Amino acid sequence: MPICVPLAERELLHIAGDDARLFLQGVVSNDVRRVAPDRAIWAAFLTPQGRYLHDFFLCELDGALILDAEAARLSDLKRRLSIYKLRSRVSIEEVGDAMRVWALIGEGAAAAVGVRPEEPGTATSFGGGVVFTDPREAAAGLRAVLPRGQGPAALAAQGFGRGHIQDYERLRIRLGLPDGSRDMLVEKSLLLECGFDELNGIDWQKGCYLGQELTARMRYRGLVKKRLLPVTVEGALPSPGTPILLDGKDVGEVRSGVDGVALASFRLDALAAIGDAGGSVSVGGARLTPHRPPWANF
Repeated sequence: MPICVPLAERELLHIAGDDARLFLQGVVSNDVRRVAPDRAIWAAFLTPQGRYLHDFFLCELDGALILDAEAARLSDLKRRLSIYKLRSRVSIEEVGDAMRVWALIGEGAAAAVGVRPEEPGTATSFGGGVVFTDPREAAAGLRAVLPRGQGPAALAAQGFGRGHIQDYERLRIRLGLPDGSRDMLVEKSLLLECGFDELNGIDWQKGCYLGQELTARMRYRGLVKKRLLPVTVEGALPSPGTPILLDGKDVGEVRSGVDGVALASFRLDALAAIGDAGGSVSVGGARLTPHRPPWANF
């Protein structure tokens, strides 16, 4: 049975106006022109130096763009976007309690809402809102942006049971999918370190955007030195931010985790050494074994 999981740590921005798409096209990493009633994307907003600030999903609802981002940092994202709005005919408003974000996972989830499960980013209208296959990786299931009042009833009518956030977190982490500033360091992380290329978060054919120069240079010169990877954890789960040491040298850092799985950032030159040492590394009283997701190319 498919399950629906409320993502309480996500909130929405409503972006509308004659210049909305043109405005966003100049500041985010993906091609906003592709967003349509049947298509959603994942994108990032960077510093001018190409460092991570925010990531989010973009879908279309009633002709406007809906941006799904971290709730705790939504006001910061709105403020930063507004700096670049200038005279563009664009409104950027917080949606508030009117809409809610859900994760839809499990066998039959896509069929229940009429979405093609094999194609990331495929979207359709549902329950007064919109549902779409995760634009990063279809195996992650779907996301839904639904009216707070009628969303639960619409999902229940299609056979969805109620799940818990741990159900989604286990799936997300095992697939190696980052979750905002929990896994990517604000003003430090680089997109290619976090899988944005393979996970459909960058359009290499679009025009310039904030941070585009460094991102492109890293790709074409092969300058990526670290990668964010899923790890299995034997023992107590290390706290986020715990350094990973190999022969006394700092080679990475633990990020988010749950139930014996976590994401961790590793230096690429250390991964071979970890493999030679039996495939795992000791972190405190735990052993971490990194895994390369099927989508990863490095």
